[in-house]
Amino acid sequence: MSGFTLDTLAALIKARASASAEKSYTKSLLEKGVSRVAKKFGEEAVELVIAAVEGNKIPVIGESADVLYHLLVLLEASAISLDEVVAELERRTAQSGHQEKASRPADGGISGD
Repeated sequence: MSGFTLDTLAALIKARASASAEKSYTKSLLEKGVSRVAKKFGEEAVELVIAAVEGNKIPVIGESADVLYHLLVLLEASAISLDEVVAELERRTAQSGHQEKASRPADGGISGD
């Protein structure tokens, strides 16, 4: 496997945010704002779902790459770092989902207080 990681992709997206929109698809997306980037991410996510349901591995790989790329562009547009998301994942996985659910108040935190 190569040394290419999501951190590599996030850094590439950050670098391309400074490029000209004529030369960078990433920059052209970012210039359209968070709403357009979010819409594009949603479109790619739906395409991934369709590919997964159809069960063909090659399209799932391609659409997964599109989803990851557009997610990282959305994070860049929202001024959120990949490290922040990874930290949240780390926090969430510190205990099992069953343990986390059991630690919640019996009323789901919806008390009248």
